[in-house]
Amino acid sequence: MQILNVAQMRAWEQAADAAGHTYAQMMELAGQGVARALLKRHTLKGRRALVLVGPGNNGGDGLVTARYLTEAGGNVTAYLSRARDPQTDAVYQRALERKVAVVLATDDSEQSELRQLVTHTHFLIDALLGTGATPPLTGTIADILRTARKTLAERPHLLTTLNAPAIRPPRPIIVAVDGPSGLDFDTGALDPLALPAHLTVTFAAPKWGHFRFPGGGHCGELVVAEIGIPASVTPPAAGPTVATPQQVAAWLPTRAADAHKGTFGRALIVAGSANYTGAAALAAQAAVRSGAGLVTLALASSLHSAIAPLVPEATYLLLPHALGALTANAHPLLADRYATYDALLVGPGLGQAPETEQFIQALLGAPLTKRNAGFLAQAPAASAPPSLPPLVIDADGLNLLAKLPEWPTRLPAESILTPHPGELARLTELSTAEIQADRLGYAQRCATEWGQTLVLKGAFTIVAAPDGRTSVLPFANAALATAGTGDVLAGAIVALRAQGLPPFEAAVAGAYLHGLAGELARQRHGVAGVAAGDVALALGEAGLSLHPTFGGH
Repeated sequence: MQILNVAQMRAWEQAADAAGHTYAQMMELAGQGVARALLKRHTLKGRRALVLVGPGNNGGDGLVTARYLTEAGGNVTAYLSRARDPQTDAVYQRALERKVAVVLATDDSEQSELRQLVTHTHFLIDALLGTGATPPLTGTIADILRTARKTLAERPHLLTTLNAPAIRPPRPIIVAVDGPSGLDFDTGALDPLALPAHLTVTFAAPKWGHFRFPGGGHCGELVVAEIGIPASVTPPAAGPTVATPQQVAAWLPTRAADAHKGTFGRALIVAGSANYTGAAALAAQAAVRSGAGLVTLALASSLHSAIAPLVPEATYLLLPHALGALTANAHPLLADRYATYDALLVGPGLGQAPETEQFIQALLGAPLTKRNAGFLAQAPAASAPPSLPPLVIDADGLNLLAKLPEWPTRLPAESILTPHPGELARLTELSTAEIQADRLGYAQRCATEWGQTLVLKGAFTIVAAPDGRTSVLPFANAALATAGTGDVLAGAIVALRAQGLPPFEAAVAGAYLHGLAGELARQRHGVAGVAAGDVALALGEAGLSLHPTFGGH
């Protein structure tokens, strides 16, 4: 599903209107889409809903929403920022005919009625401003939002007496129509008065402001509702897309009933060091839970007893080391096994010891550096590496890679790099702030220049392919801001690569499963209570939610 800017969306709607699919028809479907999204998630009958209605088309969407919610049995009030004439405004007239209660801001000069409505509502629908407005907010709209925010802040989660049930509803579910009022739908800039939404329903296509901070952090769950633009109306030129569950489900490998473990690929994971044993275990657990038929964990022999009980499903390849850090002598043992594996992950928890730097040099056939030659008394001379399995490089693998001269020339074709912003900064010799200021641009440029698929991790992870395809993941979950979740992501990606998915598809599907598993873990444990292992364990359920047999028949 393509992500649009405001100008593209406006031009698409104008073209639809010119083709005979009128703005009135689009408005009707937009309001219907908001109502349906709310009713799919919550019971409305007998509950109160407040719709904040602005002066433009977004307010019209809100009035249509109010009408449908009233018809669904809700007690609905529309609070209008500006008076509308029912003689000339058919949308307003239909809302009145359906007995939607209306309060005009001009009749509520002290905003006492607004405060009462906000205090007692179960659902608050923000339809004040849409894509045409940008911060800062002023005038009546700003006054309405200021009062709503203040009232919400004063409203308790639940007010009870010792022997009585709640005498007012808990804090309301906030639904944004297109996006929170005060959002810049291109840049993600956000007015301080904007109401943070639990659910945002946008129309026809997501907008860039939904995925850029700070605005993206105020949208909650994002739903895209159709507004009936005919297929004959040419959509905007192709650009970055947002990953969808339907897309990912179609990519997941089928799992026939007569399959065996070799059917689903063999993943080799080179990971771990004395200080980071958990990273190796998490990556392997994730690969197992993401459907790889066989997972082999290649690690320093001294780590085996600590890690093997954590991942009994894996097989193990024990490698030479120096105090738990892999050495260049480990590479020949790996090279002998490459032909039997379908994908290779290198990096989680490897550490950055000089010995391990030499190991990465040997893996990629780089000349051994003089600085570290003293650690190679028993090491073979560096040479061109054997043909590697499809490669995924993560974490310390990337940090060590950044130390190699001309490192992009060392990578096999169709590799996947999975940096967080700090790691990409080291690979590009830029600052993390520069990367964060233009995440999309740097992800696309690096993928193109290096000729590799790049996964730029973080809120709204970006996956960019060297051929220009770019996908934004629709997950911004603070529960994933904990050590080890990146190792889980890398394990999911290598498992899907081992099952035969091409690099871009494996990266997008792995990141989607990881994001969905993070949402499941958050729902069970709360934002602060999620551990990376919870995310790994939820990968199977995440896949099951996309397909009844996790990609099978």
